[in-house]
Amino acid sequence: MKATLHSLRSSGQRQHGSRGAFTLIELLVVLAVIAILASLLLPALNRARDRAHGLNCLNNTRQLATAWALYADEHDGRLAYNLAMSGVGLAGAPAPKTDLNWVNSVLTWGLEPDNTNTATLTHAGLGPYTRHAFHVYRCPADRVLSARQRDAGWTARVRSYSMNMMVGDAGDFSKGGYNRNNPGYVQFFKFANIPKPATIFVFLDEHPDSINDGYFLNRAYYNRWYDLPASYHNGAGTFAFADGHSEIHRWVHPSTKQPPRAFAVNLPMEVPADERKDFEWVLEHMSIERTSAGQTYEY
Repeated sequence: MKATLHSLRSSGQRQHGSRGAFTLIELLVVLAVIAILASLLLPALNRARDRAHGLNCLNNTRQLATAWALYADEHDGRLAYNLAMSGVGLAGAPAPKTDLNWVNSVLTWGLEPDNTNTATLTHAGLGPYTRHAFHVYRCPADRVLSARQRDAGWTARVRSYSMNMMVGDAGDFSKGGYNRNNPGYVQFFKFANIPKPATIFVFLDEHPDSINDGYFLNRAYYNRWYDLPASYHNGAGTFAFADGHSEIHRWVHPSTKQPPRAFAVNLPMEVPADERKDFEWVLEHMSIERTSAGQTYEY
């Protein structure tokens, strides 16, 4: 009897041990289930990440718009300087770099210090009104770098946003009371000059291959992009308006949604005749025609 019980216990232990082990087929099934779950979850996680980036970008541009309005409040309604410091596509020579401007940097794909120097933001015109918080000048989705910059160990450049060229004092380009790049449109020098602040954008996130200085340039009389908006947010870009609100605007045409990478866009870029809707939306929210303004604009 003892021998029989011992044999039964040993057999049960062996059977129990064999049930505790996985076969190769079971392991393959588990791995397949994990792969299926990952394929289902990753798109959702990516969408959640993109939504978070979009919300952070909206918050950044709202903070910039608030800083811009505070600057005007403390300068008798006069808007912050918005100087073109890069000569690409301009009707004249670029302005010298100065901390009087809302930002004091020109971004490139090289190793120039402006690309990573946060003082070009925090010590410039709007710096005191953003409490010197340099992170509000960059969209969290923008980590675009050139190969040379990645090899140098960089993680990101300092700025993603630019200012509408028709808002603020553009120096020599607007010394006649209008912008020489868009002479038929109103240059807004004071906050009170903007007739419908909710319709005129001040800041936008600009395509990383287009952004250089802080001056977002497009000419109404040429069917081409000189500067290109970004489309970091699932084919959309962020805009902050003169009334203080921000919104994400979704682009319609593939030609507007250029990939966010270095050396991706050859500017100026012709706008296809059948893809003008995005270009016209930007122009409509850039300024108003001087002939239809119906009033004198102080500068």
